[in-house]
Amino acid sequence: MPVTKFETPEKYKYLNGFASFHESEAIEGALPIGANSPQKAPFGLYTEKLSGTAFTAPRHENLQSWLYRVLPSAAHSSFEPFTDVTTGNFGAKLNHIPNQLRWDPFDIDKEVDWIRGLKLAAGAGDPTMKSGLGIYIYAAGRDMDANTAMYSSDGEMLIVGQHGVLDIQTELGNILVRPNEIAVLPRGIKYRVTLPAGPVRGYILELYQGNFILPELGPIGSNCLANPRDFQIPQAKFDEDTSTTWSIVNKYNNELFVAKQGHTPFDVVAWHGKHPKDINYSILIAKHSFVHQYSGTAIADFVIFPPRWLVQEDTFRPPWYHRNTMSEFMGLVCGEYDAKAGKGFQAAGASLHNVMTSHGPDAATFEKASNAELKPHKVVDGNMAFMFESCLFLGVTEWGLKTCQKIQPEYNQESWSDLRPHFKRPE
Repeated sequence: MPVTKFETPEKYKYLNGFASFHESEAIEGALPIGANSPQKAPFGLYTEKLSGTAFTAPRHENLQSWLYRVLPSAAHSSFEPFTDVTTGNFGAKLNHIPNQLRWDPFDIDKEVDWIRGLKLAAGAGDPTMKSGLGIYIYAAGRDMDANTAMYSSDGEMLIVGQHGVLDIQTELGNILVRPNEIAVLPRGIKYRVTLPAGPVRGYILELYQGNFILPELGPIGSNCLANPRDFQIPQAKFDEDTSTTWSIVNKYNNELFVAKQGHTPFDVVAWHGKHPKDINYSILIAKHSFVHQYSGTAIADFVIFPPRWLVQEDTFRPPWYHRNTMSEFMGLVCGEYDAKAGKGFQAAGASLHNVMTSHGPDAATFEKASNAELKPHKVVDGNMAFMFESCLFLGVTEWGLKTCQKIQPEYNQESWSDLRPHFKRPE
């Protein structure tokens, strides 16, 4: 699927650097000099601190930002349950099964907006304990309701764009997400999603536990994987409307609540810090990995399989058959995945191989790769697959198993039933 053509408007201005200290002001002089919380902030603004880690976290892990805004976030009504019956399945029961699972491309619902188009497909853990993750499919056909914003208290959302364009207005500035691009929405950041190029679809990994970081470099060298400079942070852009009623939707412990306030949430005139990890990044740049680690094991990581050269000698080049202590959820943005070529694993579809569930190339791929002439070969441009990987058992929702009607019941049979023994006893 070709990348959606969409000219980038002037309002998308970025700073570069992942998890770096940045500062931005929409009005010159809005940032205080030599103080975070002066007695009177410039231009009569309110000071508000946004903490993404504990106050006492080590310096290299500490994520915090200081915001200078027209009115503080605390000025809203009490939260009440968001009772829209068309809204997702965030708190759905998870079914833990060891089968190999694969889904046909997920549908786009042109009648719903971002909030109503989020569907929990799989997950593990508990947001109240800040442990685990959720995997979502998003599909929408219209803008979020006017004067409505959303944020998640549960975790940090990594968005993988597959179809269409997301225009995400955040408290800290605007970001644009197109196919083959990703973005991260930190825990607590308010945002509003509009669709400037029509319907959208993609994948989300919500990390309940900690924050996404770039992986360590180690033996692979100082310039491999993703580099901090590849990531873009929005520059400050604000509204100053204090007379319009807004609805603020909060995802809290996998339920939705809503509060009203009489002013825009997008009134941050200036900010500085390390927490604004709203990123816009083209994952075509390099093989890219995001990771959240615990004692060297990934609670969640994100890796892509982009166009690349295969040059190994005397090597079976597709991924080998394996059983993994990690769970693997894969999606396909466009093209074909070289280990599952053909109609089974399609763009906008997905697969899940849970802890110690055996999987690998299908029979046709095995035969082809076993007999291929091993000359340099390029996995062609236009291919992009990715994986959300976790050390946790991933349960699947009823929506993922039945309601979406995309599960492939014959996945196992179609992939591996034609495998035949090649063993020959030595004479």
